[in-house]
Amino acid sequence: MSDTPRPPSALTIAGSDSGGGAGIQADLKTFAAHRVHGLSAIAALTAQHTRGVSAVHAPPVAFLQAQIDACFDDFDVRAVKIGMLATASIVVAVADALAAHPHVPVVLDPVMIATSGAKLLDDDALEALRARLLPRATVLTPNIPEAELLLGTPIVDAGRARTALGELRALGARGVLLKGGHLDEGDRVVDRYADAQVQFEHDAPRLAIDGHGTGCTLSSAIAAQLALGASPADACRQGIDYVHATMRDAYRPGRSAVSVLGHLGPIAR
Repeated sequence: MSDTPRPPSALTIAGSDSGGGAGIQADLKTFAAHRVHGLSAIAALTAQHTRGVSAVHAPPVAFLQAQIDACFDDFDVRAVKIGMLATASIVVAVADALAAHPHVPVVLDPVMIATSGAKLLDDDALEALRARLLPRATVLTPNIPEAELLLGTPIVDAGRARTALGELRALGARGVLLKGGHLDEGDRVVDRYADAQVQFEHDAPRLAIDGHGTGCTLSSAIAAQLALGASPADACRQGIDYVHATMRDAYRPGRSAVSVLGHLGPIAR
């Protein structure tokens, strides 16, 4: 048996994107770009491409639990990223599985609606997400529409976005990164972060790219940074910078105008 220490691993519990631009596929490419060993537990299978989602299939809950248990049984899991969880039973199963590993940081990306508008979360799963997974989140990474669903109120301007940070933390998440791409702040995108010790706003130019998988990539980049030992606030800063680099290297593999991020571009530089 080798005496070489096991490398840090990050686990993504999310949906598979058959088009390769988001979900599990984006997560694993992001982990590789950060030189973190990537693990996956597939919570949903999707039939999708750059033009939309045409079908969603959720594997049996027992199989999802077996995947998670297998990863923790053999690897040095130092962070978990949670993405698409289609049903309440899946949300509960993931929460139960993670309860056995209370010290592992969790990045929760509350995937609810695809960019195409397709609904990716059942109605009864929303309350389960609030009750079971938000209190487990080291960092919660909603976009504006997802934050509005979680809070049940609209977020229409910068002032309301700042207030929403505290309200989202009150639901149980230790840190919240509220993504600003859906908020109209001119030619800028402002991402806002808050935890018990740190608060910051990250202001960057809005890029003229219709990017696929940006939310998945950001949350998995944050998880990778946490696995490497970064603080939650620093992991979010570095994750945002990584996503901007991948957007600059984006390309169009499909027939639509939607771009897939260049996950390995930052390595080349």
